[in-house]
Amino acid sequence: MTLIATSDRSSLEASRKNLLRTLMSDHAKALLAYAEHLLGDRHMAEDIVQETLIRAWNHMERLYTTEGSIRGWLLTVVRNLAIDRLRSAASRHETVGTDHHDVTQPDHADAVLTSVETTALLRHLSAEHREVLVHTYLYGRTVVETARILGIPAGTVKSRQHYALSNLRAQARTRGSGRNG
Repeated sequence: MTLIATSDRSSLEASRKNLLRTLMSDHAKALLAYAEHLLGDRHMAEDIVQETLIRAWNHMERLYTTEGSIRGWLLTVVRNLAIDRLRSAASRHETVGTDHHDVTQPDHADAVLTSVETTALLRHLSAEHREVLVHTYLYGRTVVETARILGIPAGTVKSRQHYALSNLRAQARTRGSGRNG
């Protein structure tokens, strides 16, 4: 009887370790991205994901008997923990005005679409033009800083920036007219 109980225990422990490895490899990145989106803080998001995985570990049997996907269960746990974290943070600080977790979150679909379209447009630029735009717009550097970093005159940076933006505008007009026609 003791041998069976020991065997069952070691089998259960092996299953739990395997489950944790699987959860980490299959779901951790998505859980972290979701938690960071909800909280806006990478460190808090990491804590939430860790707590979620601990709960999955402690409720292994629930994962296998839950209707729907394991990821759905995990995302629900992340969401609930994030809401709890936001509520407890709000209760520790007196705030005047709107309760932050009652405010609807903006839809980021337009920003993502714009980002994808911009990336596609940037691919059509020369490497020199793209490099100047990345430094001046993405990194927020001045013309002088960009010139120093790239080892080119400031006038060249301005010229490349001008021609790159002209090229982007022309591409955007061409794409826009192609969609409407």
